[in-house]
Amino acid sequence: MQDQFSVIPQAQANPMNQFRQRIRKSIADEKLQTSLDANTERRLKVRAAALASIPDWETRRQRAHAIRADVIERLDDYLAQFASHLTANGVAVHWAKDAGEALRLVLEIVGDDKTGTHETTKLIAKSKSMVTEEIGLNHALEAAGHRVVETDLGEYIIQLRGERPSHIITPAVHLNRKQVGELFHEKLGIPYTEDIPTLTNTARAVLREVFLNADVGISGVNFGVVENGALTIVTNEGNGRMCTTLPRVHIALMGMERMAPTLEDLALFLSLLPRSATGQKLSVYTQLLRAPRPGQQRHVIIVDNGRARLRNSPLKESLYCIRCGACLNACPVFRELGGHAYVGADNSIAPYPGPIGSVISPGLLGDNYIQLAQASSLCGACKDACPVDIDLPRLLTRVRAGGASEKLSVSSDHASRSVFSNQPGKGLPFVLRLGLSAYSRVASSPRWFAFSQKLAAIGARIVSPFSSWMRFPAATGWGYSKDFPRPAARSFRQRFQARTPKSPDFGVTLRSLETPESAPQHYQLPITNIVPFGDYQSQFTAELTALGGTVVQCSQENLPEALSDFLRQRGATRVFVDEIGAQTLPAEFTAVCEPDPTIQFGLTGCAAGIANTGTIVLLDEGETLKASLLPEVHLVVLRARQLVGDLPEALAATRHARNAALVTGPSRTADIEMTLTIGVHGPKEIVVFLVHGTASTLVDDSKSG
Repeated sequence: MQDQFSVIPQAQANPMNQFRQRIRKSIADEKLQTSLDANTERRLKVRAAALASIPDWETRRQRAHAIRADVIERLDDYLAQFASHLTANGVAVHWAKDAGEALRLVLEIVGDDKTGTHETTKLIAKSKSMVTEEIGLNHALEAAGHRVVETDLGEYIIQLRGERPSHIITPAVHLNRKQVGELFHEKLGIPYTEDIPTLTNTARAVLREVFLNADVGISGVNFGVVENGALTIVTNEGNGRMCTTLPRVHIALMGMERMAPTLEDLALFLSLLPRSATGQKLSVYTQLLRAPRPGQQRHVIIVDNGRARLRNSPLKESLYCIRCGACLNACPVFRELGGHAYVGADNSIAPYPGPIGSVISPGLLGDNYIQLAQASSLCGACKDACPVDIDLPRLLTRVRAGGASEKLSVSSDHASRSVFSNQPGKGLPFVLRLGLSAYSRVASSPRWFAFSQKLAAIGARIVSPFSSWMRFPAATGWGYSKDFPRPAARSFRQRFQARTPKSPDFGVTLRSLETPESAPQHYQLPITNIVPFGDYQSQFTAELTALGGTVVQCSQENLPEALSDFLRQRGATRVFVDEIGAQTLPAEFTAVCEPDPTIQFGLTGCAAGIANTGTIVLLDEGETLKASLLPEVHLVVLRARQLVGDLPEALAATRHARNAALVTGPSRTADIEMTLTIGVHGPKEIVVFLVHGTASTLVDDSKSG
């Protein structure tokens, strides 16, 4: 199925005309406008609330900017260190200079008989990844005869429709529940319904079979931690954990710029990314993957595909992006158009839309998308929203100008993807380029500029009385929705000279701002400024409860009774357990130590609990990760002495772990009409049995860790 924006007639030769046609269709689509308005309202509201929880937001974003600048400046060194740690951890490292090489590597790994299937066709469970969209991975896998299934709910919906994502964070933001209901009725054969929980549960049931039977799991990477070689993957639904934990082969594709030097730096980025993207203090699942699980292969493909070229260009600041999507939600243009309006000269939808996409898409993929930078008001809202303070208006004007630097050109073997080459203003219509060229010559001379102002004022006085009915051709952009203003009687220069006496020359000259000191290699979050050092138990309970979780307070002595009461009330007989769960489970219940999709309850221990976010920290010990993921209800034993204040302390506990998962509430999604739905691919419930000591030790336990 394809919507009205999937195909545009190829008749128009002018890319800007094609772009404008798509824009008009987007603006005229009432369903799209309703969906975009709902996304904007919710995203901006929850983001504002989330940022209010960190009063040092501005300090953090400046620190994050400095760290990202340091990473891009020293990228070669960081990549070498990161790859060295990956290899030491038992991960196979591959390097792809372009999309073709990345696709070849993936196809070779997927087709390798060492996966154990000895079959030509492989089932591939894929987690959401912008890099894979950028290189066209799904099409290549399907062309090779493999079955690839997107497992993020939004990505799954648009895959069924044969579309590209409409938003970096919310791929199906352009659709409403009626459209999704019709799609599932047609493609999945269920009775038509507009009930969002029913639609979500349908996707859960279908995709659970994919997870359990997949030969290969593919994911992206949010951050690569240089100091220990950990791959950080941030998701809400649980599909990312499924794709990286269950299949025998896991392939991670990572843009080469996605580095965090230390775990302390990662903590800073994780304090900014979820708040900016979805308004959460922390996403439901934050994975740190260092080594393959027993019997598993793990491959990391580090992708260049134009990033090295971009790094050596005036657009290199765009590589600081952490893919939160905040600039899309803030942009008044994107909020009216949606992602599918951002099309190239060949009518293809850009993999990266919005303000950052209007820089990244032409920067990585070439002149085909250069006109996207015209879809911006340059109001600065994108810069204000960016959690790493990227100066997007400046970068957009650079793309509009066509990038005069020779550094933006590429080698001859990629000439078809030349990034603006040496043609200033290539992203602009010819008439506008001609006008800007003339303007630059006139404006360079004060006398000519003053004379041109006088001529313009005379012309404006003649034209302005007729502008209410006179409309210029739509292709010029003027007159399409604007009237020509009547100029002032005297120019600003004339008024300034008449009212301001000439100042004497005191010999004072302006000094340029000093260059700031070089960026620090890492940044320690000011924990004491954001987490009151007090009753961690009550804070943890309040945070997790607000997320839809449950906390059962108990002592060590009555823990077995509390577990028995809960499991009896829910009718449980068998429980999937890890080592701690096996030691804790009352004898009346059957402990199962192997994955079984029919078991509804999982019981695990944990390494720590984060009071400020209501998060539990799980380490890859035995079956902990699977027992916390596969059942619908996850029970956790957490001791009060394991509670810590905030994220940096918790990440320190994962430094040497084979793999780790930070779990913040039950799995969730808002991919259909921005309606929050609890329980997608991961557990629908999380119940924490918070175990404290006796009355005499309660206070000490609450502050320990």
